[in-house]
Amino acid sequence: MGAPHACVDSARHQKCVSLTCDEILDEFAEKLMAKRGFDETKARSYAIEVRTFSITVKTPNLLKVVTADPDDDFVLECAVLGNAEYLVTGDRHLLALGSYATVRIIRAAEFLTILK
Repeated sequence: MGAPHACVDSARHQKCVSLTCDEILDEFAEKLMAKRGFDETKARSYAIEVRTFSITVKTPNLLKVVTADPDDDFVLECAVLGNAEYLVTGDRHLLALGSYATVRIIRAAEFLTILK
């Protein structure tokens, strides 16, 4: 089990609060199919499960910050609108920001260290 999976497990077991939005859940399912070889049904099932233990934030898609990859703006917008303390990601464009507003942008392994 890798650090990203451990972060999801931490949220599932209420050791931290998970924020998400429809766009993040769609991308999550797509990544499970592309990188982990899940079929669409299984990938969508996992995305639905994440929704059950997460707070869903409505993102109006107004934030324009990640110039290197504008498709990442919705992730940052979800964190900001949800008043997140941390945005946990492996995305290099988001990590390059380091922080935005009051949100620290960190890798999963670092977040797990903070949780301990």
